[in-house]
Amino acid sequence: MHPGTTMNMNITRNSNTANFLLRKTAELITFLSNELPEIFNQFSMKSESVEANIVKQTIEECEAPGIGGEEKYCATSLESMIDFTTSKLGRNIQAFSTEVLEKGGIMSIISSTLISMKKLAGDKAVVCHKQNYPYAVFYCHATKPTRAYVVPLRGSDGVKAKAVTICHVDTSEWDPQHLAFKVLKVKPGTIPICHFLPSDDVVWVPTPKSTLVVEPISSI
Repeated sequence: MHPGTTMNMNITRNSNTANFLLRKTAELITFLSNELPEIFNQFSMKSESVEANIVKQTIEECEAPGIGGEEKYCATSLESMIDFTTSKLGRNIQAFSTEVLEKGGIMSIISSTLISMKKLAGDKAVVCHKQNYPYAVFYCHATKPTRAYVVPLRGSDGVKAKAVTICHVDTSEWDPQHLAFKVLKVKPGTIPICHFLPSDDVVWVPTPKSTLVVEPISSI
């Protein structure tokens, strides 16, 4: 996350383009692993199909306990996502997502007198990851302390992006076999773990007293 750092990366978008249902509609549809046959029937899925297995995995992940210090919730509507977020951050919140990067390749973090990485408000955030499901479901979780940044990137081919980046400051409760520790060759709790968010994930942060403005991508 240092200016000038280069990396070979591809900021992706989930291929699932499903939209949220209204809360009153989503609440009529079961979302429980012990009622999978009913869910498969509702979406006309064969229990042994690839689609049914994806649905099963999504629900089981939502029902699994969080790691130490993690508060989690799977939102099946925009209203429920906002309710969970405001319960953790208060009523004044802002949402940020990575702006779509059309191509991958070698990317550099941009830094100049006019453009630099921006830290979003505070040391707490709710991060929501889009899941594979017949309608929009987001796995939302809050861990403390968590820092969020908007990082300007420029590719070797001139393509520009603004990537939302999450830094998990305390990883002492994480599984020692977590991929991040293997890639970075570190142990739990030793250093913050940071990662870029795909373009269809959302990070929510408290709105600062002086409202943060992030410039449009065309300005970088």
